[in-house]
Amino acid sequence: MAPFRPKYVTFDCYGTLTNFDMAGAARRIYGAQLDEAAMTRFIRNFAAYRLDEILGAWKPYAEVVHNSLERTCKANGVTFRTEDALRVYEEVPTWGPHADVPAGLAKLAQEIPLVILSNAMKVQIPHNVEKLGAPFFKVITAEETGAYKPQMKGFEYMLDVLGCGPEDITHVSSSFRYDLMTAHDLGIKSKVWVNRGHEPANPYYGYTEIADIGGLPGVFGI
Repeated sequence: MAPFRPKYVTFDCYGTLTNFDMAGAARRIYGAQLDEAAMTRFIRNFAAYRLDEILGAWKPYAEVVHNSLERTCKANGVTFRTEDALRVYEEVPTWGPHADVPAGLAKLAQEIPLVILSNAMKVQIPHNVEKLGAPFFKVITAEETGAYKPQMKGFEYMLDVLGCGPEDITHVSSSFRYDLMTAHDLGIKSKVWVNRGHEPANPYYGYTEIADIGGLPGVFGI
């Protein structure tokens, strides 16, 4: 049977395509204050608080970073400074892709239109996207949709903008919690998990697993 050819391949950007180096940013700021065990706990808490911050009403991503970092510092007995949160936020647009991304995306883009749905601000994402090495048909941000993933609203907005249904796309992400669980709940049957070690496998959600974006064209027989 021929591989499924979607109308669009849609992507999470930060973490899946862009090397989302929040752990590195935390180490650069707090590494001198914490031993390795404490730093590991700090990074884990920072990730958890960022997720918690985006589950309610939309707010600018600078506030997400500020609030989650302040909560992390409190939980770990570290002094919080507003300028440190701003430093982390301002690093985000400077981050480039994982090494495997440009070649795989460029090959795929020759055959199928590519779309990004990202938990980003409009002023941030262009700097990251231009480093990915492939053209995108559409880049949609949480600022535009009024909701952060894993909320459903962004996915629904994306499908409306693209003029298609869940059955027409393949969604690609390295995260179950942010993307693939919601995609499953919305009836997006064609999903690809990029196993970057962020989360354990969860076969319940039905996906094709690849090690990196270099393997993505092959999913579609390209």
